[in-house]
Amino acid sequence: MNTVIKESQVTQSSLMKHKSKESFTSTAGNLTDMQQSFRDAMSNLAAAVNIITTEGPAGRAGFTASAVCSVTDSPPTLLVCLNRSASVYHFFKENMVLCVNTLALEHKDLSGVFGGKKSLEERFEQGSWSTLSTGSPVLEDASISFDCKIKLISSVGTHDILICEVLDIKHKPDCDSLIYFNRDYHQLSKCTN
Repeated sequence: MNTVIKESQVTQSSLMKHKSKESFTSTAGNLTDMQQSFRDAMSNLAAAVNIITTEGPAGRAGFTASAVCSVTDSPPTLLVCLNRSASVYHFFKENMVLCVNTLALEHKDLSGVFGGKKSLEERFEQGSWSTLSTGSPVLEDASISFDCKIKLISSVGTHDILICEVLDIKHKPDCDSLIYFNRDYHQLSKCTN
């Protein structure tokens, strides 16, 4: 999975366990105790799996992410977190548009394709794609697709937070969702009586 999937929050009690300054400093690419503790804790925060896509002057790109969150409905806005060292970063920064395609269980393999080392061309060879308002690729059978314009970019640590105004939505209300929890995929189904 893309490192974005591993993004999360740390709890106050976890911070208290790691008081020493060394806990917060990583060397030569190794994780500190605090970073590993944070990743382990975040693996237990269930999140929807999404393929984030863009197309524009910089070209077409996409990646797998769970770091997506609602911001407000006035105007409809969401956020996406993206590592600035990701190979697709410059596409999103230059295009300033994106589509959040929320996946269903049948997209488990597609999630791996967009989260792995496949070329950008190979990523889009799988699945059926169309467009909405921005021209960003929309996965035809996604549970939900949010077509967005990036309005603001804020940097925190290694990642940028992309604040995105939703311009268009495509929704399949009867579709189940693919969830990432405890470092594995799960299906979230609607209960019917």
